[in-house]
Amino acid sequence: MAEIPVLLLAAGGSSRMGQPKQLLPWGNQTLIEHQIEILQDTGNPINVVIGSNSDLVIPVIEKYPVNIFINTDWESGMGSSISFGIGQIIQKFPAADGVLITLLDQPLLTTSYFEKMFDAYQPNSKQILVSRSASGWTGVPVLFDQCFLKELTELSNDKGAKKVIKRHEENVIRLESDDILEDMDTFQSYQQLLEKYLTKL
Repeated sequence: MAEIPVLLLAAGGSSRMGQPKQLLPWGNQTLIEHQIEILQDTGNPINVVIGSNSDLVIPVIEKYPVNIFINTDWESGMGSSISFGIGQIIQKFPAADGVLITLLDQPLLTTSYFEKMFDAYQPNSKQILVSRSASGWTGVPVLFDQCFLKELTELSNDKGAKKVIKRHEENVIRLESDDILEDMDTFQSYQQLLEKYLTKL
């Protein structure tokens, strides 16, 4: 079985949210706990990059069997957190076949969708599996073959993994994900997604 660690990016400052996004209520827990538990059910090792409000986030997630990486340079942007997190994973999982990168603020993602990604992945085939929404938008979650990991460690500032994806378009495979890729940047979008989530329970 392939060894594919998960990198959950949760370092942002939530400037447009007005409060720490990681600790927003989601059902009877916080958003970051919800995401960790969804990922935990896949059985893959989970690695969480935090930065902003780390002093508040750590007490909430330290009970989980996850690796916590604190990016002190989180204000530089997502590229910084990806680079830092992948660097940590390379050290901790030197035999990893690939890494799945996912975000804190796509709370409608399900364990079954992540399992679909893992099942579709073929190790050592130089694949980049990206998610495609019902509207045709493509992006995270994304699963990179191990051959791209060094390149991901060279990202910086606010340039995310799309730079690497575009550079290797011929290796990209798109997985349909219906309408579960919605993200949330404002308190209003958070409320809308939470309502959608609760009605499905």
